[in-house]
Amino acid sequence: MEKIIPFSEAKQVSEKIRKEKKIVFTNGVFDLVHKGHLTYLAQARDLGDCLWVGLNSDSSVKRLKGPERPVNPEEDRALLLSCLSFVDFITVFTEDTPLSLISQVAPHIHSKGGDYNIEALPETPLVRSLGGEVQILPFVEGFSSTELIRRIRENK
Repeated sequence: MEKIIPFSEAKQVSEKIRKEKKIVFTNGVFDLVHKGHLTYLAQARDLGDCLWVGLNSDSSVKRLKGPERPVNPEEDRALLLSCLSFVDFITVFTEDTPLSLISQVAPHIHSKGGDYNIEALPETPLVRSLGGEVQILPFVEGFSSTELIRRIRENK
C-alpha cells in the first residue's frame, strides 16, 4: 500500500486498518528533518502499531511560519517522510491545525512533542470525542527547524 495517502482517501484507509492496528497520529511541518524529528517520530510509532503523519501543506506553512517557508515543498517533505521505516502513512492537510484530517483518520492516539500542553491543543476535544487519547512525548532538547534555518541564513 502507498504510504502517501490523499486526504480524500484517508477515512477509507483508516477504516481498513484501525480494526487490526492501533493508529498513532501526529502532525507537523517537517521542513528540514533532523535528529529531533526522527527521535520524536520513532517514539510516537512505539505508542501503537501504525504511525500516520499529517503534513502541513505549503500554504499552511506560509501562514504559520511566514512567506519564506517552507524551505522544501510538500511533495519533497512527504517523500522524505515516506522513506522512514517507522512512518506508515502521510497525508497533506491544508488547514493550520489538522482537525479535518483527525476526523478522517480517527486515531487511537494523537501524539505531540513535549513543548505542547494537552489541554491547550485545539485537537484534544476532537480526539477525545472520537474515543482517542492525546499523549505528549518528551521534548528533544537542542533541535529546532526554525533555529536551524535562522542559523543557515545567518551563515553560522
